[in-house]
Amino acid sequence: MQVAQTQSENYMTQRDSLKLLYDDAEMRLDSITGNNNSLQGEKSTLQKQIDANKSEIRRILSDKNATAADLKRAKSMIADLNNQIASLEAEVSRLTGENQELSANNTQLSSEKQVLEQNLTTSTTEKEALAATVDVGSTFSASNIQITPVNEKKSGKEKTTSSAKRVDKLVVSFDVENRIARSGPADMYIMVTAPDGKVVSDPALGSATLTTRADGDKPYTAKVPVEYEQGTRKQLSFPIRQEDFQRGDYKIEIYHNGFKIGEGIRTLKKGGLFG
Repeated sequence: MQVAQTQSENYMTQRDSLKLLYDDAEMRLDSITGNNNSLQGEKSTLQKQIDANKSEIRRILSDKNATAADLKRAKSMIADLNNQIASLEAEVSRLTGENQELSANNTQLSSEKQVLEQNLTTSTTEKEALAATVDVGSTFSASNIQITPVNEKKSGKEKTTSSAKRVDKLVVSFDVENRIARSGPADMYIMVTAPDGKVVSDPALGSATLTTRADGDKPYTAKVPVEYEQGTRKQLSFPIRQEDFQRGDYKIEIYHNGFKIGEGIRTLKKGGLFG
């Protein structure tokens, strides 16, 4: 009788010990998943395995008729559960590290863009802020802006002229580039303002306007498409024509993505050309 009582007490002690081990594992799991947005939504394969283990362990520990073999099996499953929780902790640590790296690299636009696309744990607000930053950073820059007044001879030859009344076209040329913009089509907008303050218009475009970031809607003279290759510098050239060119300053402004990316001035006069 005394032996049976001792065995029963040992049995209950073992069950209680396993229950404590299980409760501790479950607390660890709750601390990971309770407030962690990274683990919300569809459950991973690991989480499904953990849930299955928990259900079986609870079943054994709540079974008053569980045998010593059952308890031994529960002990082994609790050990497996702790290993699975450790793997989950490592995954959470990895995701947390990625978020910290994202915050540290906010000033690097190319890194922001890559992290934005890859980091599924970033909040909606953070994604929107990063998308806006990348959008601005993807704007091209213009350099080497040249404005050449040209007289077209009847023979077909072209000559730079020094007289406003002989100008048949202004050839606007410039280079564009951007270190993070993806390869593909892009549009550059050219606004030519004559000395009288009016924007030179293309009859084919009518009253075409561009919505700028700083100055609202503005009329433009021409839209110049470009097929861009990432990481390269692209040279563009476009002729601006009108029936009569005036004496004075012709202001050329170049826009991309709603931003002014460059400008230049060419001054024409009756007896010469400078500027």
